[in-house]
Amino acid sequence: MLEHERVAIAVGERSGLPVIVAVHSTALGQAVGGCRLWRYRDWRDALDDALRLSEAMTLKCALAGLALGGGKSVIPLAPGSELAPERRRAAMLDLGDAVDAFGGSYGVGEDVGTTAEDMLIARERTRYAYCLPESEGGAGEPSEPTAEGVRLAIGVTLERAFGSAEVSGRRIGVVGLGQVGSRVARRLAADGAELVVSDIDASKRRLADELGVAWMDPDNALGVEADLLVPAALGGVLTPASVGTLRCAAIAGPANNQLADDSVAAVLHRRGILWAPDFVVNAGGVIYGSAMEMHGCSREDAIARVGAITGTLEAVFSAAEEHAITPLTAARRVASERLEAARRRRATQR
Repeated sequence: MLEHERVAIAVGERSGLPVIVAVHSTALGQAVGGCRLWRYRDWRDALDDALRLSEAMTLKCALAGLALGGGKSVIPLAPGSELAPERRRAAMLDLGDAVDAFGGSYGVGEDVGTTAEDMLIARERTRYAYCLPESEGGAGEPSEPTAEGVRLAIGVTLERAFGSAEVSGRRIGVVGLGQVGSRVARRLAADGAELVVSDIDASKRRLADELGVAWMDPDNALGVEADLLVPAALGGVLTPASVGTLRCAAIAGPANNQLADDSVAAVLHRRGILWAPDFVVNAGGVIYGSAMEMHGCSREDAIARVGAITGTLEAVFSAAEEHAITPLTAARRVASERLEAARRRRATQR
């Protein structure tokens, strides 16, 4: 049974590309979520991604205490294809039209494969495109505040797993060196962690050389022997099979939808591996962006709000321990309570 409020699929009249928009919930407010421009074997895989990512955005916003709901948009590309600049612009204009058709119930920002400049193009067709370039008065790319939140979450996770938030001397594996993963790696290296990093793009090895840290073949990266693993690439990497190969005590990273499905949380729990729910860990971007573009906060105040991730994750871990449940179940329980309270308030106001 589909739990989403609205899902729309259209072929862009300019680009000819499918544009998928999924709104999971507006119980707490306008649904927000980035646009992913990525390669898929089939458009149905892109639809599955949009459905899962939009639900994760609902959980993320609810746990962060934001008056926002969850949505996501995906523009799927064929495997191995590249977009010429003209067609990319056309796709962003098509995205703007698709978003505008939701009448303000969904607002889009950047995600994997898209940029603040792309959102500026979408803004030509809708007022509900966010994360615009800083030069245009927007919040800009959310990678920096997202990485800040991830670093805070890593400290909380280490504290829970080892009794100390100190990363110096801890062996940490970072899988994925994109915009967020590279920033997290730099922070951890500066704080004295013993890093092992990896990426499917071999050119990213330059960052390992720059930081003076170890590089690992991406095919074996999940099985790195480490105190803590940081998944920072695409989702679905934690499966029952891959969890069996893990050699870490804890996991905290920014990748969305790290679990292939919810049952993997129990597999991790049985193995004694502490998993920080990804929709808590990676909330820094939406916290920062909404503070900047919806509430008019200064950059300093917006970054300060990202610090709330610490308290949220501590509460999730404490609830999981108290009730002998997984962190995923604990996080979903808190989010569900907030969503249900919002629905009750909405019902009484009708």
